[in-house]
Amino acid sequence: MWRASRRPPGGEARRRSDEDAAPDEGAAPAADDAAAPRRQRPTLSLKGRALQLLSRREHSRPELERKLAAHETEPGELARVLDELQARGFIDEQRVIDSLLHQRAASLGASRLRQELDARGVDPAAAADALAQIRDSEPERARALWQKRFGQPPADARERGRQMRFLLSRGFSAEIAARVLRGVPDESTDE
Repeated sequence: MWRASRRPPGGEARRRSDEDAAPDEGAAPAADDAAAPRRQRPTLSLKGRALQLLSRREHSRPELERKLAAHETEPGELARVLDELQARGFIDEQRVIDSLLHQRAASLGASRLRQELDARGVDPAAAADALAQIRDSEPERARALWQKRFGQPPADARERGRQMRFLLSRGFSAEIAARVLRGVPDESTDE
């Protein structure tokens, strides 16, 4: 009967040398491996932590203050670090607004976008200006979202309520949601 050999893939069998067979002189026995302390990561400075957060996504200054307050070792250190990062352009409120609108505007209405901007600590006046710029596209965005999710008008009152709740939960106004469900075209497309 034929047996498969225990050779590793790649042709030739590996030959064990004396170095492979003998354990390292400085190595601890296998039983002590579990008890050996794990190597800890070096502690990041406050600036390092801030840069690490900023490398993942745009953060506003209030967001960074909230997230880094627990790591502040001396009073005023966090404010100095954030001032330096803001002076160098790493913290920019307009980039936070643009980033959020770019990522979320296609699937959210104005009220939900305002909530998310407020949660990130963006200046309410700057948020209102940005939302005013995209307000004209809100009916189109609601219709596209509804089309993607449902695609057909509601068959009965229960389905109508379900579709209406979906659009309202995404932050679209009741007027826009009702217009989408009635199938009324946008005023901007009328001639």
